[in-house]
Amino acid sequence: MTTAVPARYEGLDALRGIAVMGILAMNILAFGLPFQAYANPAAAAPPGSADLVGWFISFVFIDAKMRGVFSILFGASTLLVIESAAAAGRSAAGAHYSRMVWLAVFGLAHFYLIWFGDILFLYAICGLLLFFFRNLSVKALILWAIAFLAVGFLLFTSGWATMALAEAGRLPPETTAAMREGIDQMNRDMGAASPAYAEEVAHYLGSYASIVADRTGEMLAFPFVSIGLFIWETMGLMLIGMALFKTHMLTGAWESARYRRWAVICFAIAVPPLLLLAAYQYSAGFSGVAVFGSVIALSVPFDVVMAIGWAALMMWLIRTRFSPAIRARLAATGRMAFTNYLMTSIVMTTIFYGYGLALFGSVPRVALYLFCIGMWAAMLLWSKPWLERFQYGPFEWLWRSLSRWQIQSMKREGPG
Repeated sequence: MTTAVPARYEGLDALRGIAVMGILAMNILAFGLPFQAYANPAAAAPPGSADLVGWFISFVFIDAKMRGVFSILFGASTLLVIESAAAAGRSAAGAHYSRMVWLAVFGLAHFYLIWFGDILFLYAICGLLLFFFRNLSVKALILWAIAFLAVGFLLFTSGWATMALAEAGRLPPETTAAMREGIDQMNRDMGAASPAYAEEVAHYLGSYASIVADRTGEMLAFPFVSIGLFIWETMGLMLIGMALFKTHMLTGAWESARYRRWAVICFAIAVPPLLLLAAYQYSAGFSGVAVFGSVIALSVPFDVVMAIGWAALMMWLIRTRFSPAIRARLAATGRMAFTNYLMTSIVMTTIFYGYGLALFGSVPRVALYLFCIGMWAAMLLWSKPWLERFQYGPFEWLWRSLSRWQIQSMKREGPG
């Protein structure tokens, strides 16, 4: 008996296309400005009105939410690939683990040679675990997702609460003194008027060799150490993606009204507390502890809810508001998400780092979004014509060939 290989879902591809564009809306700040400015508009100096507005919109609606959507879609796509391999008569485990191992290799190369903000290695490690959850029911997947998210939330929130109490002088003097070094480091890394800001500008305006030497030297262990911190939220989101795929939410099979209702409910739940967290950071003068608590810890449950809301809203737009031509462009961008993600890093680091146009640290926060829009246009323009001639994006082809230990046919033989 032959099982049919699952077909492509245009809605899922289009949603992935929007998500990879949304990832750039997050990352553009880290491409063009020091790490301290990513979450803190006051990292270099008191922010102007435009900087505050840009930061506010990003914190409430974009930052972490777009990564959340991307993680949800990775979980869904992982399940789809496993099912496709089994339907084609190949080993589901073999296909899956080969893909994840090579994704980890790509991720490490991306981190050490191109950009420090890589998520591929973390995704690959999570992917190694996802296989064990593939046959669970929707309810079981959601329960496991909640468990993973809860561990990460408690881990970061407890750390923030301890630092906040110490900073406020509400802990015994000896405890506060012991924590002073950690608080000072937090303010250096994420606080206002960070003394590390100018150091990072100088570093990334240096040579390619010096930047890579830092990543392969002082930051060598970072991809591995960070797994213990960020695997919890990422696994939770991916398991939610698997659950939503099994409900057919991510394949475009729901009624339009249901997508719209989910989007409204999710935004209604998430936006008010995120507004309060934005107010907390502002009132605290964007201290490192306030920014850390809001961005890394307290916002997580609401970021997850809003990511689901964004997925529902995007799918509603894809189904009801976008023309066939727009859907086709977005779907092609999504089918080449791996290539578009890596090419974005290559293009943006070449624009901003010292071995390229050396614009790092010199472009105002809000103006960075012009580069983001330009890269969005490039993704939408090149992805569809490429896939009309070839079966895969360049990096998708390389990943597929390595995963199957065989050079895959690249040229498209029939209509796409």
